Amino acid sequence: MRLDTIEVVTLFVDDIEAANIFYSKVFAPEILYRDEVSTVLKFAGVMINLLQATQAPQLVEPLVVAASGAGARSLLTIRVDNVDAACAHLDTIGIKLLNGPVNRPWGRRTAAFADPSGHAWEFAEQLA
Repeated sequence: MRLDTIEVVTLFVDDIEAANIFYSKVFAPEILYRDEVSTVLKFAGVMINLLQATQAPQLVEPLVVAASGAGARSLLTIRVDNVDAACAHLDTIGIKLLNGPVNRPWGRRTAAFADPSGHAWEFAEQLA
């Protein structure tokens, strides 16, 4: 039995339309499904499900859905060939960086940014 194949990552979002605009502008993924409260996006090897946070409690109870301003709880990393070029793309579409680009001691150049609901994303480039 394999328990290491991630199929879908679900992100609870405060405003589905704002999330749709952000993800369309930043990543331009294929949309696999969309309704009033969710959008499923195709990334290489995984799907990202943007789900209106009001619909999330039934998926995680008895846990509660954390408020979007509560701080980072995860970091999703996208491998890129050139972090500086990826950051230039973000700048042209009005997305502000949280930090970086910076060379990390573990051999990667990274830059972080967040979606409108506060989900942290990172571009990472393998350094020689």
